[in-house]
Amino acid sequence: MADLKLGDIAPDFTAETTEGTVSYHEWLGDSWGILFSHPADFTPVCTTELGTAAKYKPEFDKRNVKMMAISVDDIDSHHEWVKDINETQNCVMNFPIIADPNKEIADLYGMIHPKASGTATVRSVYIVGPDKTLKLLLTYPASTGRNFDELLRVIDSLQLTANQQLATPANWNHGDKVVISPSVSDEDADKRFPGYEKVKPYLRLTKV
Repeated sequence: MADLKLGDIAPDFTAETTEGTVSYHEWLGDSWGILFSHPADFTPVCTTELGTAAKYKPEFDKRNVKMMAISVDDIDSHHEWVKDINETQNCVMNFPIIADPNKEIADLYGMIHPKASGTATVRSVYIVGPDKTLKLLLTYPASTGRNFDELLRVIDSLQLTANQQLATPANWNHGDKVVISPSVSDEDADKRFPGYEKVKPYLRLTKV
């Protein structure tokens, strides 16, 4: 099983998907990526998640984020499942689902946790930056569906703080005040973030 950590290069792979054969790094190009795994096709929670993700795609597109899902079933099963997803979730699937019947990619990313299941992937989420490094790793139990508003919130935070010495506080949402990194001196903060709020020497808030 892979032991991936934040900052590692997201493993590259070539796979058959519902939208043709894809080479992952090439497919990402200069975009951000979100890859999320599903325990199996025709599972109830996954069906709702994929339908929700399809409806959220315009929001991911705004953020230059490409979505891709994976399930350890074959491509024919995926295509049949897509029909169910579209029917039951009132959507049109608009991003690829990887076929991984031999669990090669699941093993590559450490998506199978033996203590949960020796065969089915858990609900893992991987957010990948344009530099192909892992920016977020998140694992849910198979019984808990993902919150796509939270995934968008995390992406907003990651993109805001990627190239600035800023961080986002608890329960932050786009437009809220952010934290100035302790590595920024007060003198530099005065220049870069005029009018910032100094709550404590180590806790400085600003609008961006």
